[in-house]
Amino acid sequence: MNLPLNKLPIDQLFFLIDFLGVFVGALGGALAAVRDTRYKYDLVGVTGLALASALGGGIIRDLILQQGPPLAFADVRYLITALAGAVAGMIFASRISKSTERAIIIIDAAALGLFAVSGSTRAINAGLRRLPALLLGGVTAVGGGSLRDVLSGRTPKIFERGELYAIAAVFGSAMFLFCDWVGLTREISTLAGTLGGFGLRLLALRFHWETRPLRSEP
Repeated sequence: MNLPLNKLPIDQLFFLIDFLGVFVGALGGALAAVRDTRYKYDLVGVTGLALASALGGGIIRDLILQQGPPLAFADVRYLITALAGAVAGMIFASRISKSTERAIIIIDAAALGLFAVSGSTRAINAGLRRLPALLLGGVTAVGGGSLRDVLSGRTPKIFERGELYAIAAVFGSAMFLFCDWVGLTREISTLAGTLGGFGLRLLALRFHWETRPLRSEP
């Protein structure tokens, strides 16, 4: 969940990915809820987890910034897009093929980079310094999935050993902030940050780069 069209650095492309990311976030949240073997979620449960996955990160970011209501509530298109993703996830949960799931993963990786950059962009525009902007970029990108995990009674996956996700988001945000710091245009900085987060996430998936637990196994 990110900036509306009239505030996006590269408007048409990023506007499309912005709402596509919300849709994919809701779709992924609904799929995870429907396929959950630990709990049997009903309509309310699946819809709630899908909305949390799609909109949670942006809502957390906007509440921290305290600059009016979160965009998810200020612009009804976000809610409509998220609900559409939730419905699609419930309808097609048993029909989605492996090739379609791979496409969803790629779109999610693209959304990860964009969400990280847009979170940092909103933080910079609000007058925050670069370190808080870096953290808000990461929160925007991974907050929704973490909120979904908490509501599901689990430790957020980003805190456990696994393929790079939060690190990819922070990397994309860091690239954007660095390019902005050295004086590159906002369009170039945004593109560099988005591609950085997206690219690192895809490389992690391709080569199975994973973080390691700090506690050594006996």
